[in-house]
Amino acid sequence: MANNLFRSLGLVSAVAVIPAATAALAQVDVNSYREIDQFMSVLERVKGEYVDQVDDATLIRGAIDGMLASLDPHSSYLDERGFRSLMTTTDGNYGGLGLTVTMEDGAVKVIAATRGTPADQAGMRPGDFITHIDGRLFYGGTLDEAVERMRGAPGTSVRITVVRAGRERPFDVNITRAIIDIPAVRSEVRDRVGILTVTTFTRNTTEMAQRAMADIERQLGGPPLGYIVDLRSNPGGLLDQAVGLSDLFLERGEIVSQRGRRRTDIERYYARPGDAARGVPIIVLVDAGSASAAEIVAAALQDHRRAIVMGERSFGKGSVQTLIPLGRGNSALRLTTARYYTPSGRSVQEGGITPDILVPQLTDPDYRSRTRIRESDLRRHLVNEAGVRDELIQDDGRPDPRFAATAEQLEQRGIEDYQLHYALQTLARLNRVQTAGTPRRSSR
Repeated sequence: MANNLFRSLGLVSAVAVIPAATAALAQVDVNSYREIDQFMSVLERVKGEYVDQVDDATLIRGAIDGMLASLDPHSSYLDERGFRSLMTTTDGNYGGLGLTVTMEDGAVKVIAATRGTPADQAGMRPGDFITHIDGRLFYGGTLDEAVERMRGAPGTSVRITVVRAGRERPFDVNITRAIIDIPAVRSEVRDRVGILTVTTFTRNTTEMAQRAMADIERQLGGPPLGYIVDLRSNPGGLLDQAVGLSDLFLERGEIVSQRGRRRTDIERYYARPGDAARGVPIIVLVDAGSASAAEIVAAALQDHRRAIVMGERSFGKGSVQTLIPLGRGNSALRLTTARYYTPSGRSVQEGGITPDILVPQLTDPDYRSRTRIRESDLRRHLVNEAGVRDELIQDDGRPDPRFAATAEQLEQRGIEDYQLHYALQTLARLNRVQTAGTPRRSSR
């Protein structure tokens, strides 16, 4: 009877396949049920025999956190408080310190301090460990709990205890909270060069960049000699804004692709016709704090040879997180679902973007000794099978004549930001070369 039904539906060939597939599926189910049975056994033992009574919600939340912690450092469960905090951050206006942090071995580790924020002004550095918040030890909690304790009403202060490599003892830093309302894009003009400082990728980053470029042209009465897109210490943000910002400078071609677990899980994003910069030269500045969306922009402009990437190797976060709302309340799952790839097919995961021109930040006296935290330093990070090469500038005892000046000498010359200074000089040289190569017109 069953064979006749399959034959009438044209599925005779499926008869031989189904038993094998069913057996494989049954084996998977048996293994899954064994693990679930083990979990339930542990849960019941803890509920029945732990020294203090623990409610189910606490145990299940701990199990969820532990499950996601076994994946990669960017996957996590967001309860209502965590979900609200994430939405506030992507809106680009919140009260806090301006720190990007992660958890390592139960302790809070600083990845970067956003420029111009209270944490940056207080001297917080990548690699710092925060052990106490307002005198209370913080160890073994979740990242959301740590962030929640550091945030607070603007104008109030928080005292954090810091352990820093090279310092014999922990020390306290008092930081006054403020509204972190740093504009996503700041602009200025120097030497007829337009400088776009992109601090983060929030909902209106592309729109703000367009307005800034129009304002620069109004100031100059026409296009600038070039643009410097400063992505240093930019922790990333929204993917669509990274695509939008890249599209401002590209006429055509792929900007980025994201590829998931299955071969068919590929999504590609392309540039639309129109270069808002009108073809003028572009330099993109990156450093170890340039991550995620910032790396998408740098890689897209680098692969299309639309910009010179300058500075130091970027952070190396080449994974995509999807926010999956859950049924209960405003909770959600932030889950790594794909890797992204540059137009040439490179994955920046773990390795980051290597600049076309490596330029040290000579105006920072601690540049060579300062700890740099990158994706490859985080526990359980996704591995890039292509491998990772350390592209940091190494001191081989033979000073590069371009970078021989000391921080004191540069200060005497009035140079506050050497990487930006070098980018401005490079654009000036490019303009002289282009001017010299322009054929002279003769009148007839």
